[in-house]
Amino acid sequence: MKKQKENKYDMVIIGGLGHVGLPLGLSFASAGKRVCLYDLDLKKAALLKKGVMPFIEYGAEKIIKKVLAEKLLDVSSDMSIIAQAEHVIIATATPVDEYLNPQAIQFLDQMTDLKKHLDTHQTIIIRSTVFPGTCRQVIRYLGIKKTPWQVAYCPERIAQGYSIRELRHLPQIVAGLTAKAEKKAALLFSALSPKIIRTSVEEAEFAKLFTNAWRYLQFAATNEFFMICRQSKLDYNRIRNVMVDSYGRLGYLPAPGFAAGPCLLKDTLQLAAASHPRFSLGHSAMMINEGLPSFIVEDLKSRHDLASKKVGVLGMAFKADIDDIRDSLSYKLVKALRFAGAQVLCSDEFVKNPAFVSKETLMSSCDIIIIGVPHSLYKGLIIPPSAEIIDLWGVTHAARQIKPCAK
Repeated sequence: MKKQKENKYDMVIIGGLGHVGLPLGLSFASAGKRVCLYDLDLKKAALLKKGVMPFIEYGAEKIIKKVLAEKLLDVSSDMSIIAQAEHVIIATATPVDEYLNPQAIQFLDQMTDLKKHLDTHQTIIIRSTVFPGTCRQVIRYLGIKKTPWQVAYCPERIAQGYSIRELRHLPQIVAGLTAKAEKKAALLFSALSPKIIRTSVEEAEFAKLFTNAWRYLQFAATNEFFMICRQSKLDYNRIRNVMVDSYGRLGYLPAPGFAAGPCLLKDTLQLAAASHPRFSLGHSAMMINEGLPSFIVEDLKSRHDLASKKVGVLGMAFKADIDDIRDSLSYKLVKALRFAGAQVLCSDEFVKNPAFVSKETLMSSCDIIIIGVPHSLYKGLIIPPSAEIIDLWGVTHAARQIKPCAK
């Protein structure tokens, strides 16, 4: 019997410098695993090797220096490194195309590139969110072998920026195309997660999509309530506070605001594509959430000549207290405002952009101020009396959050 080679690493993470792969790799290295992060982003790799986190991930920087010093973490752009790991975790992005269709083939095509470095003794763990049926298609792209491929699906369900904390507190869904793959994946993730939930691959694929689509639907509901209140000349946040006060059944109702980022819309669209036009709720949610920036601009146009106004957008990241701008609706809002003729200033406490101004400059010079993201540093801002504020999130203490609609 052929002796199995000893691996240099416990795992190689494909897409290891991304928002999913890097926190996962740091967490495993912190748990004593030998981790290699495979990624082609040389700029991020250079930062990480210096002990610097390339994006905001709370709790990560103190781990980086420790695991680098202990030689538990490597970074490589050489694909052949994949052959030296017991587990290969795939954490690459799975976007939709310009027609809002899932790019499942793009994800599968990478398996053709990877397979020359893969072996049936390795456990291939898919971490990326995938279109239903993708995991079983992976076997077809890898090709039939005498010894079966060991493929597992372990979807991530963490909040960006807080992965390090959540990976140690949230249960992990584990599914395998073979009993051996499921067992090995479960054993690996038990080093991080307090609870392992085993299920079928198909159930795991849908569970991940349902999780993000449900969150997206919740935002759509509260955003439509907001729009209804605006048209009725009412403050939705005041009504929402009345609804949720000491009433547990509505405790999950989120505040209105931009439902953005690289996951919620994309995964709702993947679910809609998989359901063969049955997911009408998902399509409606997309129209509501993606239409919110235009609603705000049209509301302003009903009361102002925007061509004569200077408008400030506070917050350009896609969510609070992080520096990620992927699919941020603040940028869609800025485009709509500029198309309407407004002069627009942008500011963000975390996103670095030389074209942005400080929040103090923005507030002192703008006629209209829009809170794009509820960064914690915006709480308690003193808005100049002469400025109108549009604060969907209710993060400021201003009593005049939104002026009445025009009759």
